Amino acid sequence: MSTNFLRISLNSWRVQSWPLRIMRLWLGFTWIYAGLNKASDPGFLTPESSTFIGTQLRGYSTQSPIGFAFNRLIENSLQVGIFVMLSELAIGLATVFWVAPTLAALGGFSMSVGLWLTTTFHANPYFLASDTAYAVLWLTYLLSIRNERKSFGLSLQRRGLMRVGVIGALAVVVAGVGKFFNPPPLAKTKIIELSSLEIGATMQFVQASGAPAVLFRTNTGVFAYSAICTHQGCTVEFVDVSQTLICPCHNSEFDPFDSAKVLTGPALRPLPTVKVAIEGAWVILA
Repeated sequence: MSTNFLRISLNSWRVQSWPLRIMRLWLGFTWIYAGLNKASDPGFLTPESSTFIGTQLRGYSTQSPIGFAFNRLIENSLQVGIFVMLSELAIGLATVFWVAPTLAALGGFSMSVGLWLTTTFHANPYFLASDTAYAVLWLTYLLSIRNERKSFGLSLQRRGLMRVGVIGALAVVVAGVGKFFNPPPLAKTKIIELSSLEIGATMQFVQASGAPAVLFRTNTGVFAYSAICTHQGCTVEFVDVSQTLICPCHNSEFDPFDSAKVLTGPALRPLPTVKVAIEGAWVILA
């Protein structure tokens, strides 16, 4: 089985045109890298981590045109994270090894469109959003396969199903291997020059994950909280008169000067802390 698996994969590279090879190589290894990046991130599946998939989903829900669909996803963040990670690995591996190529291309296209609607829909100008470029590239790749194979058909014969099974097993193995590697340290993210933030001032900013946050400066330093309400994910705002963070959706109220504890429900949990620090002339994400 392994010999036949590799023979079919190698032969597919030999018979393809160079444009198709280039697209296949780029898309396949990019999707494998994306899955490995998530697998090697210890915080991706860890609740309360800044890179936790649930934290990212809450941030995206405030900006996405399909934000109404996020409540169920957020409730099942762990399962969503595992599904996304394994799907990226499976699509990338299937593309490289030529297993169910049309299904893999359709999966890559669908994932790119989903990421565009979820994370980069409001990118302006539009060409700054890489998800749209990947969606077009996957679609072009899919149509190129159609031209070469004359069909979008998916073989469901025993051999084809076994090859799909091999890819699924490989995706799980690669994800497991990824757990033994740590991602390279991220560059420090500058939020604002300290001189531009007066004592007593606040400012809204967006974290690398896309989640909104609010920054405070007092006589003793700087601190920040997630601006995502712990009730149903609306974005809270700081109100000068009451000196509190208030959710405009259901009027939950939080005290930013006492660990963002809940003053008024329906929220039950305080806002998560966002780690910030002063480094030189800048306020940075710690």
